[in-house]
Amino acid sequence: MSLIDFFTPVNVQEIKKEASFLSSQLGSLITIYEQDFPDLEGVDIAIFGVADDRKAINNKGCASAADAFRKKFYQLHQGEHKTGMVDLGNIQQGYSVSDTYAAVRTVVAELVKNDVLPIIIGGGQDLTYAQYMAYEKLEQRVDLVVIDPAFDLEEDSNVESDTTSRSYLNKIMLHQPNYLFNFSNIGYQSYFVNTESLKVLDKLLFDVYRLGTFSSKIEQAEPILRNADMISFDMGAIRSSNAFANANAGPNGFYGEEACQMCRYAGMSDKLTSIGFYEFNPDLDQNGQTAILLAQMVWYFIDGYYGRKKDFPLQPKSAYIIYRTSLTADEHEVVFVKSKKSDRWWMQVPYPNTKSVNERYHMVPCRYEDYQIAIDGELPDLWWRTYQKLI
Repeated sequence: MSLIDFFTPVNVQEIKKEASFLSSQLGSLITIYEQDFPDLEGVDIAIFGVADDRKAINNKGCASAADAFRKKFYQLHQGEHKTGMVDLGNIQQGYSVSDTYAAVRTVVAELVKNDVLPIIIGGGQDLTYAQYMAYEKLEQRVDLVVIDPAFDLEEDSNVESDTTSRSYLNKIMLHQPNYLFNFSNIGYQSYFVNTESLKVLDKLLFDVYRLGTFSSKIEQAEPILRNADMISFDMGAIRSSNAFANANAGPNGFYGEEACQMCRYAGMSDKLTSIGFYEFNPDLDQNGQTAILLAQMVWYFIDGYYGRKKDFPLQPKSAYIIYRTSLTADEHEVVFVKSKKSDRWWMQVPYPNTKSVNERYHMVPCRYEDYQIAIDGELPDLWWRTYQKLI
């Protein structure tokens, strides 16, 4: 399939103005769709913008996010790793929003199928739905992680036909066939959340984490991000003093350096195959501060990607340390796996009633603290919730 029909080229001359990029700056190193559409052979990462904000509630203007982002991103210098990246340009809004969704869905699916990781610069966060739908096309089970101060579960008058930045999660959860295995929210703020929504997510065994969970402990987010197939990052999750260019930004949220750290964790995940950054509104940007932060977040994501350890517990066994712990209440044991290469932890959760010799366990990323809980004879909550999902 040729993707060129979905994109408009980047006006590089307008972005760089009079100055030329240095040889070490990304603007000189990324293959950009300016005249000829990039060849995806040997490409690791593809960046593209989506110029559609029609369903971005209270944040009109975020459709122009991609070019504002490029002006800052192209100026950054390459990290320690040589990068195989392309910039495919922008998907313009379709005649209808569903046309835009169809384009995003097709592009993400085609890139993932060809082992190219898409970085989407939106546009409203409702585009997460289109990002998710790409995995239906791939017939792949999905672990979705959303970094957002709220749960976008608002009920529309007609949820079957309308999708917005505040209701797209409903569409994902109600969609059939259902490929969503797990949903995790990172950084919700309680005063933005309906308690009934909390009860629903808990009943569905989904994982939600308050902003305070990560206060001075941003490393707590690493196993959650490591378990994601796709990530949706709402720029409104960052406090307004660090990222003002979002009409829904609030005084509380993640600091800019915490957002960058989470992006690096995300990039390092061997499992992750797509990420979208949404709700950046250049019309509200002061001195390009939010554009600079977003550019740095993507830079850290790419740095993490090229620092991947490829140590998901497979073979050889000599690369891992196995820890077995016994529970106080019964004779069962909980098995942990630690990578010698990265010191990261996983927990084995057995498939219920499985007859497959090759798939006896589901490996779920975890923290050292989960191992400590098991040492004390208690069953980690993560183990139990994961087991329930496998039934």
